[in-house]
Amino acid sequence: MKFKKALILLLAGLPLVLVAQEIPQDVQQEILTNNPSLDQNGDGKLSIREYKKDSKSVSKAEEVTSEKNATQEIGFRGQKYTPAPGVTKKTEIYKNTAEKDLEITLHFPAAWTAEDKRPVMVFFFGGGWKKGTTKQFLIQADYFASRGIVTARPNYRLKPDGVTPDKCVEDARSAIRWLRANAARLGIDPDKVISAGGSAGGHLAYCTSIKHGADDPNDDKTISCIPQAMVLFNPGLFYSDSEGVMASVGGGTLSAERLQLISPLDHADKDTPPALILFGTKDKLKRGADEYLRLAKKVGIRAEMFTAEGENHGFFNTEPWLSKTTAKVDKFLVSLGYLDEMK
Repeated sequence: MKFKKALILLLAGLPLVLVAQEIPQDVQQEILTNNPSLDQNGDGKLSIREYKKDSKSVSKAEEVTSEKNATQEIGFRGQKYTPAPGVTKKTEIYKNTAEKDLEITLHFPAAWTAEDKRPVMVFFFGGGWKKGTTKQFLIQADYFASRGIVTARPNYRLKPDGVTPDKCVEDARSAIRWLRANAARLGIDPDKVISAGGSAGGHLAYCTSIKHGADDPNDDKTISCIPQAMVLFNPGLFYSDSEGVMASVGGGTLSAERLQLISPLDHADKDTPPALILFGTKDKLKRGADEYLRLAKKVGIRAEMFTAEGENHGFFNTEPWLSKTTAKVDKFLVSLGYLDEMK
């Protein structure tokens, strides 16, 4: 910033011919914008005399600004946010696999206790089943924890681990089961689970709702992995016989039977949980969501779509859509009774 550059010049002890005669006009304006009290004669300009006379105020202003910025953190794709007061985090291992141990990061509301029975919202990151980071939904997880929900961000195996998308689905279903199995100590209500995710993570979130889906043989099948609601950010929704699916999902290595187990549109029925789907209108994957809305209407289940005009895939990751989509999800959860309405 020019403001900081000006301070460096003025405090560096450079020859007076360089800095003492006049502060550049654009730098004056930036300094005065941050510290209007320095303009002691009210002429809209900042002289060297005025600056030196109140340099302690500048230092104090810088200190306050630094403290404010220090409270901010960086989320996915460089988005800045201020962590919600009182929200705490911890990371545990929810599953052991031959490839690696899978971690899940939990966010607990400020007034949380282990005796609570709060809704829990699980966020699965995207990345085409081959890459991605649990940091993707860090900001949303923090926000909804501040609203009173326990939130979770699980890791799952990816293509570089030597697995195909059906194994990603297995991990997602395992994560839901783990949360329910540990509900008593995590202060969550096993009957108020919201499965959420973006892109491939949205696909995983939907696949947790499939009655007879891709399950890890080691999972306790007596514990349900089916959520009570879904929030799907530009998810991959397809039929097992959709054009190109066999090649794009698993690179053609999945059997027709395994592919059918993880094809969302093959499984929409009257028991599918209510869903909010969010898409940019320019996203090519939106046609899958359009088909899902048609199916939902046919079988009589709740499904609604939020669209961002002119936006592409992944629009929700950055502002202004990060805030807009979060607000829409908030209203959806209020409508389900999982959140109190904002006052």
